[in-house]
Amino acid sequence: MKKILVIIAVSVGIGCPAQTSNRAHSQDRDTQSLKDLFEGKFYIGTAMNRRQITGENQVAVDLITNQFNSITPENVMKSERIQPREGEFTFELADAFVEFGEKNGMHIVGHTLIWHSQAPDWFFTDEQGNDISPEVLKQRMETHIKTLVGRYKGRVHGWDVVNEAVLDDGSYRNSKFYQILGEEFIHLAFQFAREADPEAALYYNDYSMSNPGKRGGVVRMVRALHQKGIQIDGIGMQGHIGMKYPSLDEFEKSIITFADLGVNVMITELDLSVLPSPGNDGGAEITNTEAYHEKLNPYTQGLPDEVNAAFTERYLDFFNLFLKHSDKISRVTTWGAADSQSWKNNWPVRGRTDYPLLFDREYQPKRIVKALAE
Repeated sequence: MKKILVIIAVSVGIGCPAQTSNRAHSQDRDTQSLKDLFEGKFYIGTAMNRRQITGENQVAVDLITNQFNSITPENVMKSERIQPREGEFTFELADAFVEFGEKNGMHIVGHTLIWHSQAPDWFFTDEQGNDISPEVLKQRMETHIKTLVGRYKGRVHGWDVVNEAVLDDGSYRNSKFYQILGEEFIHLAFQFAREADPEAALYYNDYSMSNPGKRGGVVRMVRALHQKGIQIDGIGMQGHIGMKYPSLDEFEKSIITFADLGVNVMITELDLSVLPSPGNDGGAEITNTEAYHEKLNPYTQGLPDEVNAAFTERYLDFFNLFLKHSDKISRVTTWGAADSQSWKNNWPVRGRTDYPLLFDREYQPKRIVKALAE
């Protein structure tokens, strides 16, 4: 979901592939891979960035192929990258991403077809810069979705069709899509995607999904789709979590509530921040940023033992919850493979050192991976 910003190297050291290759290949062979650990429960996936898709970061590629069996592109399929100017599609990186998944026998997720963020300005305006009519927006949506989904028909297994259209209070986000088309834009997006590939699974994806207000809004949205005869196959619960948020109980309520709608539940974009929050707990709105202060970046030299222990325990709590509901959950995807890749190093405060993923900056499994195996 999130736009990846430039990662700032800090004193913990962000190893380059050449320096870390031997370490990455010397991972503890007594530790089962994640994809083996969760076989028969759910897919375990990760998001891939450009350098991984192109093979420039071979150490990360080795980690992904060894540990994961599902992949999602961080940015290369978003509309501003795929169609930066009307009618000019740029498929090179998206093609490479799909080919990577096919070569390695992976479950492939396309991300994302319709999102208010990282969309090119032309999508909503005419040559004079005025908002386009509903008819024109419908046509542009149909062309974009059918061109992208149609290109990978039968190859991409599932699509995040609409991303982040509901606010925490359950109302619809006042995006350009909503301003011009109202909630119909959601119905049309799923309709166009289904027409382009009738066999692909179609998902709605959003953050703060344990929030009761948002939970209710998503339920109403899915029911409205069903009433119109529009199929939705899954709901992605973005797992941008912290040490104190969200509540496990509320997260579990959302898993159960969404599953009761007759759709698969997926845990998407999973990462666990250990850093102090500047005040936007639980959200993932990329426009909500804060200025850098040293007190908000306390672990530049690595995590203290007690923080590392708490981090491991918190992750275990969530994975225990996922396993408890593995009959409802089809996939768990971390938003990045190793800490150096994570968007959390630069959001909501740019230039911090965070440790949100299951593998460290040297591509080694953290204590949590061994704890999961045990």
